[in-house]
Amino acid sequence: MIKILDARFVITAVEPKGYPQGHTAEVAFVGRSNVGKSSMINTLTNRKKLVRVSNTPGRTRTLNFFDVDLERGTARYQVRLCDLPGYGFARASKTDKAQWEKMITTYLEKRHRLEVVVSIIDAEVGPTPDDLATLDYLQAHKRKVMVVATKIDRLTKAKTRPRLQELAKLMDLPLEAVLPFSSTERRGVDEVWGALLDTFGRASRVRAEAAQDQDQD
Repeated sequence: MIKILDARFVITAVEPKGYPQGHTAEVAFVGRSNVGKSSMINTLTNRKKLVRVSNTPGRTRTLNFFDVDLERGTARYQVRLCDLPGYGFARASKTDKAQWEKMITTYLEKRHRLEVVVSIIDAEVGPTPDDLATLDYLQAHKRKVMVVATKIDRLTKAKTRPRLQELAKLMDLPLEAVLPFSSTERRGVDEVWGALLDTFGRASRVRAEAAQDQDQD
């Protein structure tokens, strides 16, 4: 069982010199605009307004960092989340889009604290060409990727597993590599956190416990 202790905004950045300092393990969230990325982060952190949810696709145009303190059982962890701009729908000039692309690729390729990239897919729509291109890009740059199929509540229970199998096949992934999620029904929260902590949890746990020890000194 995952318990969120605290979640807070850290900083907004557009280039490496603006990235937050420290050694906290980071998780980046990528996905097309309007896929439910902001809602997913709010649900994972048990906060309604940590990340602004906009009705206008493409509003996020910077790298936004958030720190989360959480517990799993008796272990305490600290994780940093990075919300990346959505792709596919933003209305902007070619110059602006080129700047955003440089900002995003610089972070994804150079950020050494980045442990996992969560690639969000719409369970109902399926992976778009942009989604597949992003997966190929991340795999080419040796990034650990976790695929989450959001908005799973739009499918009936009978259709959920067959749809997940279909999505996994479309992305050439094993079924267990695609995690179902619903912000509306808060489904998949513990499963996503569990998978993340299992991936890099030891380092994150050590850092959180060290910080706690310092607080007690």
